[in-house]
Amino acid sequence: MKVKLSKGERVFETFNIILLVFLCLIMIYPITFVIGRSFMEETYLSMHPLAIIPQKFSLEGYAFVFNKDSYILNSYVVTIGRTIIGTLASLFFTAMLAYTLSKKNYPGRSVMTLIIVFTMWFSGGLIPYFLLIRSLGLINKFAVYIIPNLISAWNLILLRNFFMSIPIELEESAKIDGANDLGIFFKIYLPLSSAALATIGLFYAVDNWNAWFDSLMFVNNRKLWTLQLMLQQIISSTNVNSLVSPSAVLQQQIPMEIVKYACIVVATVPILCVYPFLQKYFVKGIMVGSLKG
Repeated sequence: MKVKLSKGERVFETFNIILLVFLCLIMIYPITFVIGRSFMEETYLSMHPLAIIPQKFSLEGYAFVFNKDSYILNSYVVTIGRTIIGTLASLFFTAMLAYTLSKKNYPGRSVMTLIIVFTMWFSGGLIPYFLLIRSLGLINKFAVYIIPNLISAWNLILLRNFFMSIPIELEESAKIDGANDLGIFFKIYLPLSSAALATIGLFYAVDNWNAWFDSLMFVNNRKLWTLQLMLQQIISSTNVNSLVSPSAVLQQQIPMEIVKYACIVVATVPILCVYPFLQKYFVKGIMVGSLKG
């Protein structure tokens, strides 16, 4: 049965549609602008600073980005490796600690939770953090991307709250059947937490993919730079030759503008493609994990 809307409701619905279409155009325009200009030729790009659709497609920028002698391709591999390894490791250790802190009979649970929450508000500062990383021998090591970022306090509290919402009767029945804590964790808690794990995994993946400051602070070797740091260097640099290995010989001078747009595209598209697959878990994981404190 079709419900007849009043005049005020029709006006309100029309206004909402117009507003949402306008907001969509605002969000879509920058994306199409960067993608379109990444395929333009140098002369057309400089002559038409506001053009979106290229007159003739050119792959010069992408050819340089994926050149085997380019530091950009190497940084792309480093970022992918960091995102995959860092996300999986962070999920595992966060889930293990969250499971422990969700147990009300765990000694020192409240004190440990308070200490973890304290780190969300206060930190030791940049200099002590740098000295700590140096004392651990992580300078110019790939492990500097993984070990210091294993557990996020916010994600830990979120997952702990989710575990606390799982009925205790499931754990009690498993113990009656002879299951230990590890068995309960892997066979009951993790399978029931797919929504929360997918949500937190997305948080960790985005953080690892977009991270650049730790690469700037702790890594001098360009072969270990992340893609986001390389993108920052490209935007602030005027010499494209500084972005390739010293032994490489470029056949032609590639315009920096094309390389900038191409690098922005390859740095953005992969993480955007991940979100649609996790979207159905996102709202559910956030809402359920926020019910208990």
